Amino acid sequence: MKTKLNIYHEKQSRQLCALHTLNNLFQKSDTFTKALLDDLCLQLTPNSWINPHRSIFGLGNYDVNVVMAAVQLMDCEMVWWDKRRKITPHDINSAVGLILNLPSPSKVGGLVFPFKTKHWLAIRQFDSVYYNLDSKLQSPETIGDVQQLIEHLTRHLNEDDCELFLVNSTKPCTLAVAEQM
Repeated sequence: MKTKLNIYHEKQSRQLCALHTLNNLFQKSDTFTKALLDDLCLQLTPNSWINPHRSIFGLGNYDVNVVMAAVQLMDCEMVWWDKRRKITPHDINSAVGLILNLPSPSKVGGLVFPFKTKHWLAIRQFDSVYYNLDSKLQSPETIGDVQQLIEHLTRHLNEDDCELFLVNSTKPCTLAVAEQM
């Protein structure tokens, strides 16, 4: 689905938030597929009857190792943010995008379970404005400029069990800048 600014935004399906996050981050519906992420799980742990990198039911719920391996396929790297550090514009400006992993209520249909799972979401800048590309949203949500983004991230990082990852290009600087234009 495209918005007025042509921002690609996949909506939540099953436990595939990692898949949607990756496609939203890289702005293409076919950048990643469930089959590719499942294959990455098998590459990470090839000889295991129950794969620790995804849901035992095969519905998704991929862990950080799968997301990191997928990001590397795009000539990028995920850098874990130490939430004890203050976020500055300099820290964010060179990133291709950001990924948050945060607690989410566990539910099936209308039934809410007493434990939480983790939910992946992407944040990306378009025309100097940052957008929340969470697959649980109907459409991308405007966060604002870099200062508003820092406030948004700081609120999330003050919550228990929330993690931030900066996604940076591993290509030489001039090539990465040219491709973003």
